[in-house]
Formats: sequence, structure tokens, C-alpha cells
Amino acid sequence: MKISFSWLKQYLRADLSPDELAEILTDLGLEVEGLEQQDSVKGGLRGLVVGRVAECAKHPNADKLSITKVDVGGERLLDIVCGAPNVAAGQKVVVALEGATLYPTTGEPFTIKKGKIRGEVSEGMICAEDEIGLGDSHAGILVLRDDARIGQSAAGYFQLESDHVISIGLTPNRSDAMCHLGVARDVAARLRVRRPEHGESFLQLPDMPELPAATAPELPVSVEVRDADACTRYCGLTFRNVRVAESPAWLKNRLLAVGVRPINNVVDVTNFVLHELGQPLHAFDLRAVAGGKAIVQCLPADTPFVALDGTERKLHAEDLMICDGEGRPMCMAGVFGGLHSGVSESTVEIFLESAHFSARSVRRSSMRHLLRTDAATRFEKGTDPNLPLLALRRAAVLLREVAGAEVASAPSDFYPHPVVPAVVRVRYERVDRLLGNHLPPAEVRRILEALGMEFRAEEPDAVTVAVPTNKSDVTREADVIEEILRVYGFNRIEFGHQIRSSLSFSPKPDPWKMRNVAADTLAAQGFHETMGLSLASSKAYADCLPDLEAELVFVNNTANQHLNVLRASMLIGGLDTVAHNQNRQQADLRLFEFGRTYRHREGTYTETQHLSILMTGRRHAENWLAQDKEQVSYYTLKSYVLNLLARLGISAYQQSPLENDPIFAHGLRLHRGKQVVAEFGAVRQGLLKKREVRNPVFYADVRWETVLEMAKNPSLRTVEPSRFPSMRRDLALVLDRTVPYAQVVEAARKTAKEWLREINLFDVYVNADQLGANKKSYAVSFLFRDDHKTLKDSEVDAVMQSLMKVLEDKLGAVVRR
Repeated sequence: MKISFSWLKQYLRADLSPDELAEILTDLGLEVEGLEQQDSVKGGLRGLVVGRVAECAKHPNADKLSITKVDVGGERLLDIVCGAPNVAAGQKVVVALEGATLYPTTGEPFTIKKGKIRGEVSEGMICAEDEIGLGDSHAGILVLRDDARIGQSAAGYFQLESDHVISIGLTPNRSDAMCHLGVARDVAARLRVRRPEHGESFLQLPDMPELPAATAPELPVSVEVRDADACTRYCGLTFRNVRVAESPAWLKNRLLAVGVRPINNVVDVTNFVLHELGQPLHAFDLRAVAGGKAIVQCLPADTPFVALDGTERKLHAEDLMICDGEGRPMCMAGVFGGLHSGVSESTVEIFLESAHFSARSVRRSSMRHLLRTDAATRFEKGTDPNLPLLALRRAAVLLREVAGAEVASAPSDFYPHPVVPAVVRVRYERVDRLLGNHLPPAEVRRILEALGMEFRAEEPDAVTVAVPTNKSDVTREADVIEEILRVYGFNRIEFGHQIRSSLSFSPKPDPWKMRNVAADTLAAQGFHETMGLSLASSKAYADCLPDLEAELVFVNNTANQHLNVLRASMLIGGLDTVAHNQNRQQADLRLFEFGRTYRHREGTYTETQHLSILMTGRRHAENWLAQDKEQVSYYTLKSYVLNLLARLGISAYQQSPLENDPIFAHGLRLHRGKQVVAEFGAVRQGLLKKREVRNPVFYADVRWETVLEMAKNPSLRTVEPSRFPSMRRDLALVLDRTVPYAQVVEAARKTAKEWLREINLFDVYVNADQLGANKKSYAVSFLFRDDHKTLKDSEVDAVMQSLMKVLEDKLGAVVRR
């Protein structure tokens, strides 16, 4: 939320700098996230003053230039060379003094320097409106009114303001601080407690006099509320003789400072009151209020409603609407106005609405129709039900000032069940216990009084107060004590002399330690960690992974309507990251990401943790030792995945090839029974093309929850190096091409499990003429070692004979001798 420093100062009787105010706000729990200077015109016209052309003559060396002497209120006249055709003696003009920086409407800023133009001295510049950012005209210099005061700053003449805008990170419970007056109340309470020597009141309330009597004849609009649960209070007031026009400069400057675009004086007043008091208002053209009646009701489902943005929306049966006397919708209550009932240039009579709507009703309609407005934001957090009539009085003052409006009716006020303040008993002992320090009862009462809380009863050990209705979240004793602490100051709480702590135990294995080990392992091997959005586009899944469409979890994302589902796969976002980097000349990528996927199956929502790994590009960075430009492959990724699992102590799994998989053209599944540990392989070319990825990508999906479960009994252990030598034997095997290498490994480990230490496939040969059709040759090495003695050749030969027989009998292998 943005707060204007200049605007806020109107309500504070205190001399505070922007930095001092920012420090106070943060200490009050209204954390300041940014403080920046803002000018209504870029540069604030600093260094520019009003001057009078005392003399004007032709330049002796240039036909289109003039030599002028200009009075800017100094000790002497300035010599200025001017090229404008309309410059003349006696004019009041805008003069840029030496050293001033100008910010033209188009082009780059430039600084005024003293110099010579065609041999004549020039000590400044007489400005056109486009040269100082006030307009687009460059027909000549800007000539001011005769009443302009010589030497006056140009910013003062044009009523420009230099303001400081404070960005506050407002927490959801602080609905009372969603306006300038709410913030001012907090600051005034702090000053009253911390600076008692300066007096009791630091708060200056805006002008809200009683409404004047209506001019005759009256133009009343009767109000009928048919859903009192969704509309607790509804006030209305009509005005006549309204002159809709552009707002004065001060009003536009106030709104621009907080990021609101001025529209016209009537709409701007409603926005001003919203940001001043925190009460949303809505102005209807009285001609649109058919039958002189405003009905607050819900309409049948699918009733069409054309909003101010020109879009026709189908209403939900629970959308609360403001309708005219004929039942036609004019406005979605608390959310958005209608196209045909708003204020226009031809409007002369208005009906002004000020209401208190249910936070739940407004939020549901706002989210349902993707309409996030300032009014809806305030209603859904909880506005003050006792503020609407005061807001009408404030708006009446402003409309009379800026639009000449006259009150044309007595105010209508539907408020059948007035909201009474919450009454809370606060125990002093409880205050001390929650604060951790002793706070004298007198100090507690002083803070409560500064917060505007009314004392209902006082006891020796407690005080009972009525909480103002603008603090909708303060309902319990703990809430009131939190208010006391905010004003007293978090930084004033002293540290105790004792430190108390409780023993805590991390689960085994610790998920965060496991994650750090995996991340460190991958990062040490050249991988970069990424972080993708959990939100995704349903269209992406329809295009790329249609099998997952039925399991998508849809969300109502008002910030970005295209990201309307929670991601069901880590791959889509990963491929988009690859494409993003490839488009920026980053083709060699090694990426990993920890994240979650979300699916909906048979009425049940599931959330799964993953570690995704992506590789593409060259296997080695370009250097003088690696000139072959070898690309990463399936086997490159496989080595990283298996090494990572080994580092985490995961080894008890089976391997199965991936067949007819919607993601992988070819790949491998690591699993323990039906429980998947990881799947990895080459991503299908069709998927890459749809995500605009140019090069082959190899992807691994590690099921992190399975890894954590298996890590409870890790296979990782340390052993000392063997003191005894190893013996190697090689075999050349001719096999059917359908026999995978994994079966060779399995058969070898079962046959020679006592001494076999390593198995390595060091050559694969395929030649139909020499080996036969559908045959392949594997060259495999076997490393044997006994950690307790030196093996003999005869012992290893015997094992090899048994191994060859098993391979021949079970796999149909032919041993090439």
C-alpha cells in the first residue's frame, strides 16, 4: 500500500521528516518497504523561476535569435539568448537558471550552462512548455499571466508538489491502516505516548460537518436491502447541479502520488475519500436510478451485467448487486460499477453510495469474476460499519468544493442492527506476561486512551475497554495487548536475564540436510539450481501432456488468468527454463530444481515432492583439451543420477526400461517394487518442439519422498582399502539384441557374489554379417578380489567357468574364445 507523505502531514500536528516517519511506521508494525521522492512533473521544475523580460533586441550575428535581459528577482538582470519567435519585452516567462536540469517531454534531460551563443553571453534559458515537461507545444516560449510574481519558483507557480511516497507492507489483519487517516491515527498514538510533553493531540481530523439541508425540491432515492447479512449498512445521498470536469491540481496530485489515475472530479472525490478514510464510495448518475430506488439484492444466475470495463459478465446467484427500481443491475456491490450507470460529462445529478458489505460476499464475487479493485480490497479485509455516513459528509464537502454540487436529499441510512464495539477486559498481569516486561498500569491506560479505546470499567488489576469498530481484528485480550505492544514499541522490550529453551529433535533422516547434500552434490558437478512457479497453464498440459488433463488442480488466479492450474509435472516449467536460456545464447545447461506437483484423482488431492534434473548441450565446456564438442547423452544423465543416489545411500532398487512413455523417447525407471525412485531419459522431440526447445534434452524425475523413505536405512558405508590385489578377467559374449546388459550384470553378481567387485561393459559390437541377424557382442570385464587373502588363478578360473555356463544356459550367450 502507498502512502503520500504530504497527504499524511495534513492529519498530523508534528514536525516529522520522511525518514523519521518511516522509522515510526516500521516500529508500529506497518513495515516500510520503500521510500522514494516523487514529483508531479519529472524533476519538479527545480532551478526554474518566474522572470520578466525587461529588454529584447535582435541578435547581431543571427537573424532568428534575440538578446534579452531578464529580471528573475536577483541583484542584476540576466543576459539570455533566446530563439523563440514570440519573445518580447514585458512578458512574464519561465527561466531555467544556470545549473538547472531540464526534463523535456521528449528526448534526454540536459543541464543549463553559462556560455556564448554566436558571440553573445547567455546565462540561462527562457523555456517552452515541452522543454520543461509541461506539454507538447514548441511553438514558442511559455508566456505566463501578468500576476505571476517575479522570482517565484516555477513549481510554486504551477502548484506542483514534491512528495515522498511510502510503500507499506500491510499485513492482512490491519484493515484499519488501509487509508491515510488510519495510518495517521497510529502515528498520533505513538507520538502521544512517546512525546507527552508536546500535548495530548497530534491528530488533525479532516472537515466533516453535518450535512446541509437539501435544496427544494428534493430528489430522494429510497433504499431497499433484501440481503441484510451481505449488506449490514447502506447509506445514500443525492446531489444536484454537479459540474463534471477535470479535477483541480491538488486533487490530481494526491491521487497520482498513491498510483490512482485521475478520471473526473466526481470519481476522483470518491477515490480520495477511499484513500483518506478507508471507506469506498460509488457515484451513480441519477438518471440511471430508474424509479428513484436502489435495491440491494442477488439476481438469478447467468443474469448479464456489463461492467465499467465494457465486458459482459454472467452473474452468479450469490453475487450481491445494486439494482435500480426496475431490478436492472447497476453495480456489483463493493466490487465494480456498471457501464451505463456511471458518471459522465453530461451528468448533473448523482446518487452517492456509502455502504458496509460482508467481507465474504465481496471477496467471493471479486475472485469469481477476476475483478481486483481498491474497493474490493478494503471490503474483503473488513471496513468500519460506523463510517459510511461520515464518509458521505466528507464527500459532500469535497463535491461542493470541486464540482459545485448541492445536497438534494436527506441521507438514507439502512442500518437495522448497528454494530457495537467489542468489549474486552485486559489484565495487567497478562500484559506483563505476554510482553515479557513489566508495564505500569498507568502506562497501559495511557496507551489504550491514545488508541481511542473507551474505558468501560477500571479495576485494581484490570481495565475493560471498548475497541473502535475500525479494528475488526481486535476482539480478544491478546489482540488488545498486541495493540499496546505496537504503540509501546517492540524495540523497548528489554531482554531478560534468563534464557529458556526446549530440546528439539530432527527426524531421521533430516529432510533439509538430505536436500542440502543433494544440492551440494549437483552444484559441485556444474549444475545450477532453478526455482519455477507452482502455477502453470492448463493449455500447456492440453498441448504437451494431455494424459494429465483429467488430474489437473485448477485455481482461481486473479493476478494472471493464464496460470490457472497447479503444476502436475516438473517437466513443463523445466523446458520453459531451458528455452528461456537458449534464447539468450545459453545452450549448455545443467539444471536441477526441488519442487512439488499437485494432482486430483477420484476426489483426492495429492501433493508430491520431486527433484528434477535437466541436461542439454555439450558434455564438456569448450577448452583446448576438449575440442570434439561431444553432446550430453542419456548415459551422461544416468551416471549423474546413479552417483547422486549412491551419495544419498540409496542402492536397493530395480531397473526397468521405460516403454511407450508420454515423456521419454527412451529411458529407465528405478523402482522398489511398484514404488518409483526415479525416471530418466531423453525427452520426446514432439514435447521439445511444442515448448520451443531446440536441442535434445535429457530429464530425470527423482521422487524425493521415496528417497527420504529409503534413506531411513541407508546403504552408504565406509570401508578401508583392501591390502590384497585384484584379478581381472574379460569375456566377449554374443547375445540376442533383446537381452539387456542388466541381465548380464544380475547373472554375474548371483554367480560370483563373494569375490566379484566390479563389472564393466567396455565395448559393444554389432555386425550382422559376422555375428548373425539380431545379434550383438558385449565385451565385459570382471574384477575379483578377496579382502582376506590373495586369490589364486585357479580359484578365479573356476568362478569364470561357472559364470560362462550360467550365461550360456540362462541368457543363450555364446562365449567368443
